[in-house]
Amino acid sequence: MHVVATKETWEGEKRAALIPASIEKLVADGFEVSVESTIGTAAGFRDSEYEQAGATVLPDRTSALDRANIVLAVRRPDEDTITQFPADCLLMSLLDPFKEPELIKRLAEQRVSAISLEMIPRSTIAQKMDVLSSQASLAGYAAMVLACYNLNQIFPMMMTPAGTLSPARVFVIGAGVAGLQAIATAQRLGARVEAFDTRPVVKEEVQSLGAKFLDIDLGDTGQTEQGYAKELTAEQLEIQRRGMADAIARSDIVVTTAQVFGRSAPRIVSRDMIESMRPRSVVVDMAVDSGGNVEGSELGKTIDINGVQLIGPRNLPSTVATHASQMLSSNLYEFIKHFKNDDEPILNLDPSDPIIERCLVTQGGKVLLDNGSDS
Repeated sequence: MHVVATKETWEGEKRAALIPASIEKLVADGFEVSVESTIGTAAGFRDSEYEQAGATVLPDRTSALDRANIVLAVRRPDEDTITQFPADCLLMSLLDPFKEPELIKRLAEQRVSAISLEMIPRSTIAQKMDVLSSQASLAGYAAMVLACYNLNQIFPMMMTPAGTLSPARVFVIGAGVAGLQAIATAQRLGARVEAFDTRPVVKEEVQSLGAKFLDIDLGDTGQTEQGYAKELTAEQLEIQRRGMADAIARSDIVVTTAQVFGRSAPRIVSRDMIESMRPRSVVVDMAVDSGGNVEGSELGKTIDINGVQLIGPRNLPSTVATHASQMLSSNLYEFIKHFKNDDEPILNLDPSDPIIERCLVTQGGKVLLDNGSDS
């Protein structure tokens, strides 16, 4: 089978779906691999490295897709690219299927079998191919580094002849993969960290990192099968806001990570909460691209609210593109390896497989995606 990885065309996207290290493994497994020229340049990988790993570097997308059996990409394809997909090829990329129903319909019309990487279940057997977790972990790290850069004070306590400098106070809202990495990063930098999540089950994980868990009794909450927090009721959101108000007011940095899979992010931090913070404090809304957790946040912009810097970062994993590409490429290789036939380089995508039944969204000209909002 011919595996093709295409260069990203989204503005600011520096990640590559495939890096040389994974190509060596694919070639060893018997796959033919081609990549679009300069696919990895922004992530720090030269075309010559791809060639040395055993890939054919092709000058344009049309020639790369001409004989593709498997297409690997980071972002969802545009219309021009979709028309170039060979019938019955397999596409693997981040498709955002619940928000892009027309895209999924077009892929089905083109008879493309599409794997939505966001839909790969967070299960033990699928851990090595869990793209969302690998990218969210890097995003959490990058968010805290961004906050640190924009704060006008240092993170750790420092005792000097001129006096003692108090540590920065950090409050992380949401203790999923991204939140836990943000907490760990802030702890390593020496900040005093507090965190909150609607799922009490993550309390021990927060405390194991050295942070304090903010207890707010919201009643029954839980989480979805994807590992996300379930959407709260209006009453629960109000209790949450009141419980977080003091923590936000005493913090130098607030990082929000709360998302509900397949839906807009919950609005949990209001403008008056931000105005209660000291001037030159920093708020990073990691959920800004899915609607935002913070009132007033805008994608790709830094807004000044009463002296507080409200940052709506765009594509945080791409800011650490080398490692983001390394992890993503490894996730994709592990997926292919898992479903590869033992005797030849062919993938067995059994619709009844517990992984495939969750992430295969089109096949044979049909859309296989259901509502999925609670899964």
